[in-house]
This record gives sequence, C-alpha cells and structure tokens, in this order.
Amino acid sequence: MTGEALPLDLSQLPHEMLEFALLKSSGALAPRLGRLSLPGRKTILTPGFLGNTSRGAVPHISQDNFRKTTSLLGVYVALEDFVEKIQEKTPPVLQIDTPESLRRFIALPKDTLLVLGPRRQPPIPSPVANTNTEVGLLTSYGFRALSSDYYAAAARKLQPDILVGMADIPFGQETVGLKRKDKMSDRTETWTRDIIAKRNGIPKEEPRYNIFAPILPIDQDLQSWYLEHLLDDMVEHISGVAIYDAYLLDDLPDALQHLPRLSFHIPAGPHELLRQISLGMDIFTIPFICDATDAGIALDFKFPAPSKTDTASSSRKSLGVDMWLASHAESATPLTDGCACYACTKHHTAYIQHLLSAKEMLGWVLIQLHNHTILDSFFSGVRNSIENGTFEQDVAAFEAFYEPSLPEKSGQGPRVRGYHHSGQEEKKVGVKRNPKAFRNLEKEAVFQAIHGQQPNAKPEMRDMIDDEALVGLVGLENVDSAKAVEQLKLEDDKS
Repeated sequence: MTGEALPLDLSQLPHEMLEFALLKSSGALAPRLGRLSLPGRKTILTPGFLGNTSRGAVPHISQDNFRKTTSLLGVYVALEDFVEKIQEKTPPVLQIDTPESLRRFIALPKDTLLVLGPRRQPPIPSPVANTNTEVGLLTSYGFRALSSDYYAAAARKLQPDILVGMADIPFGQETVGLKRKDKMSDRTETWTRDIIAKRNGIPKEEPRYNIFAPILPIDQDLQSWYLEHLLDDMVEHISGVAIYDAYLLDDLPDALQHLPRLSFHIPAGPHELLRQISLGMDIFTIPFICDATDAGIALDFKFPAPSKTDTASSSRKSLGVDMWLASHAESATPLTDGCACYACTKHHTAYIQHLLSAKEMLGWVLIQLHNHTILDSFFSGVRNSIENGTFEQDVAAFEAFYEPSLPEKSGQGPRVRGYHHSGQEEKKVGVKRNPKAFRNLEKEAVFQAIHGQQPNAKPEMRDMIDDEALVGLVGLENVDSAKAVEQLKLEDDKS
C-alpha cells in the first residue's frame, strides 16, 4: 500500500445522503430499474444518463436553453476544465465565496444533479504520469497534475452533489503490466480512503458531498487489496460506484450490488449501451451524443425498435441522418417523425441542413437538442421494456432493425476545441485543426498591396496569414502602408 491513510470515523456521515432504491432486479448480471434521489434535486429513474459537459455546459447548449428545452436531470462536470493554472494561482471557480459555488459558476439549475469528477469523459491521455499523490490532467493551459489533497479541498469548496473518487488509470496505454496494475490498486485505495476521511472531517454545519468509489478496469484479483479495504472500512461511507469496465461487473462484490453504478465505460453507440444495461449498469455519460452532433448527424432510433412490417426496406436502418447531404435541402419533414424536441417541432430538415451548410452555430444547437431528446426517449423505452419483462427480446429486435454503428461523418464540423481531440491527432506539420471558413479576397488584396505584393504572386504564401484573425483591413486603400502595418492586430495576440 502506498502512502499513509487517514483514519475513518464511522460516526460521521453526510448530512444529505443520496438514496438509491432498486425497483426491479432479477440478478447480479441483469438489467435493473432504480430510482436515484437527493433532497432538492430532481429524481432520476435508472437506467438513465447525465449530460456530458465541457467547462460546465453541455456543448452547443447555453444554460438558458438547458433550462427551457432539455429534460436532463443531471450533469457530469470535470474539475480539469477549471484548474488551468493549478500550480501558479487559484482558479476563478475557487475564488467565489458563495454556497454551491460550482453550481453558481456554471449557472446550473438548482434542481439539477451535479456530479463532479477529476477528468473529462472521455479523458485525453496525459504525458504527466500519475504518482502516489497525483493524477495527470489536461487543462486549457497544458498538462498539469492534480493531488488528492487539492481534489478534496476543491470538492469541499465547490459542493457538488456527487464526487467521483480519483482513480489511478493510465489512460491511453494499450497494455498495462502487473506491477503497474498493483500500483493502480494501491493508489486508488489510498485516495478513496483519504477523500472519505476528509469529507467526514467537514464540520457538521457545512454541506457534504456523496462519494462514488471507482472500480478499476482490471481483474478482481489484481485489485483485491483495494476491494477488501473498500468492503471492510469504507462501504458505509460511499453512495455509489464508478465503473470503468462494464464487463467486469461479474466481479463486483455482493456488498456493493445495492449501490448505483455510474458507467465510465465509453459506449460506441446504442448497441453498446444496451449491452451495458443488460449487465446491470444504471447511469451513463454518453460522449457519442456530442460526437454525432459535431459530425452533423441527427440521431434517429427508438427503443423498442419498430416492427419489420413498419418499414418498406428489408435492410437495417441507419442510427442517424447525415444532415450534410444535399438531398435534405428541400425536405420539409422533421428530423425524426414523432419527435417532440424543439428542433423537430419548430423547424424542418431543409432549414437545419441550410444552417450547417452556412456554418451557422444554430445548426449544431438544434441537432444537439434533438439528439439529447432521442436518448431521453431511448432510455424511457428501455425502462418500460425492463418493467414489462421483454428487454432481451427487444434488444434482439433492435439489433436486427438498426445498423451496428453510427454513420460516418461527411461534412466539416464546428470549430475544434480541446475536448474534441485524443491528444495524438493532428501532429503533422502544416495541418490546421480549424481550416478557414471563408476567404475575404478584398482583404487579402489590400494586405498584399501594403506589403508590395501582387495578388496570387506567391501561391505558397497564401495561407501564411489567417484572414479571419486580421482586424480593420477594409478601406485601407488610401492609408499610409507603413502606419497601417504597424497598427495591425491579430486576434490571437489579445489573450
């Protein structure tokens, strides 16, 4: 075991305990129904999902639209989105002196469940190696390290409803040796024990968070030390478990079976979601929703699937509609027939296709609202199927009706941000993440004239200057060239 663990005081428990009631379950590895509730928050029926956020907001959805047009009952927020200068200065989110400061900082509705974890979902592999006391992060200012002490102090300040414990997982490594797996178990045991002790040490007049203990993506015998101590000393202090490999649920000890299970096993699509649900997973963060939205794909599936007689084609149906296709330019139908989302009830397919073609942000906003509604309806159908006892048959029908994977991206998505990348992409010299959306030929000609260049005289130099970054170049025909060049500013220089 690494490090010195703080002692646990069994007499001190959180003020506001999370309650999870199993409504229906037929075994350890079987789909189950549950109800997750916390005073002051909306009740979440499981299986269900949380909104996956970037810097506290669901991508493409502003917080006012979050309130008005989504039915999300909870969100997952990553601390690494807010601690960009963790070693140099106190982040702004930790400078707010108000109750529930994280909720106030991201303008999250009062009744929405707030789950805080150390890393994004999915996390970008960090070259900063984990140590006995720290995990590597990727912030907007580069890679940093987050200590267990800092994480506990931030959680006390930010006051989330649920805190996901730190886990020593070497993300991005294809193979992990036995010695490294032993470290994973030892470090995670220490960090879980420490976060529980520090939570229990919070004065009684202060609110406390509920803890979800991580279950590592390694075989049970390799994390037996951690699981043994989790069962002997810590199980009374945790409110749930965070699962990093759904296919190891068979190894989950019986004493943890009654707890809610939050999946960090990234699903590739709805078929993978159904497989995890069939093993008894309860709550999900679903990155493929935003991936589909960024690709301009409007999800189009339902559970249970329609019967084969409802469709004229014998082939399997696509899980989504590629809105970049020109064939949608004159379609006056909604994205999905019968969908009650804002996009489908207020607009038609041709308008949304036009927005994408024009690179209007509203296009991705409407698709994102639609995709979350599709998943919400999907989980509602799943719960009804489990309640009716037809889940296995409905899964088989779904797999026969729909293609196994989402359609491929065919158009250019929105401007790329940090959470879009794996950390290994686009290392080729000269490759831009965000190609220019348009070229202002008049602006180019004026700039070239200032430098004594003829338009298109040097083709290899055309893209050396980002036209979108230049400011104030219109109407410079009669301006002194030397003075104009001196006053030029680039947007990138403002930060």
